[in-house]
Amino acid sequence: MARKLLKVALLQETDRGSRDANLAAIEAGLREAAKAGAELVLLQELHNGPYFCQHESVDTFDLAETIPGPGTAHLGKLAAELKLVVVASLFEKRATGLYHNTAVVFDRSPAIAGKYRKMHIPDDPAFYEKFYFTPGDLGFEPIQTSVGKLGVLVCWDQWYPEAARLMALAGAELLLYPTAIGWDPRDEAAEKERQRDAWVTVQRGHAVANGLPLLAVNRVGFEADPSGTGAGIQFWGTSFVAGPQGEFLAKAGTDGRELLLAEVDLARSEEVRRIWPFLRDRRIDAYGDLLKRFRD
Repeated sequence: MARKLLKVALLQETDRGSRDANLAAIEAGLREAAKAGAELVLLQELHNGPYFCQHESVDTFDLAETIPGPGTAHLGKLAAELKLVVVASLFEKRATGLYHNTAVVFDRSPAIAGKYRKMHIPDDPAFYEKFYFTPGDLGFEPIQTSVGKLGVLVCWDQWYPEAARLMALAGAELLLYPTAIGWDPRDEAAEKERQRDAWVTVQRGHAVANGLPLLAVNRVGFEADPSGTGAGIQFWGTSFVAGPQGEFLAKAGTDGRELLLAEVDLARSEEVRRIWPFLRDRRIDAYGDLLKRFRD
């Protein structure tokens, strides 16, 4: 079977302290990725600023932007100039009082090829996202691009096998997860490693269960709680690319900014699904209880 190679790049970044500084770092990363021959670049969750969900503040809604808007215009211009498919992550203002955590895809063009609104919204200490984000209403629909159909999901979505499966059933050729996840600095080292290992393992499981390559990019570095009440978050980086059997194709470190490059063979999904035909053997006649919250 002929190989179908795609060079991808994941931009693992720190918060640079301001929107302008973050956008400058993103532009530099996109240019570096293009120079290295990448065709697809995945940016981390909410990359234009800090991860602001550590506290609840109505003033933070000032950071939200319309889609389309100035942020998408800037990224779209770069995607067109550099001939890149870019997956971005923005704090979307849909209407007054209605906001989403939204991924936006550009296909070597200033035009928006598609978007996905985060469906699963957490509400945990230091991750108070339900205060800011309305759950998505666009469903689990892959976005068609010149490099294939992208199953774009966002952060907390990555823990749910249903989300990955529905993207696969809709024809996604890759799974992509912009992410912002890290440790509570007060946790013991063993607990930190358990959490990070679980994060990596569950996503590799989605790659295996669906026979698809998977890209997960995380932010990195320490970000303080703006309210001063929490311990802050040490984002653990560890961005990675996995193949359709969960094998690592590339993996970033935990300590700093990194442009992670990998070559993905999209033809391997066909090969893997022939030997592991999970879609064939699904018992769709017996899964009705998945539509229940819990079986009492």
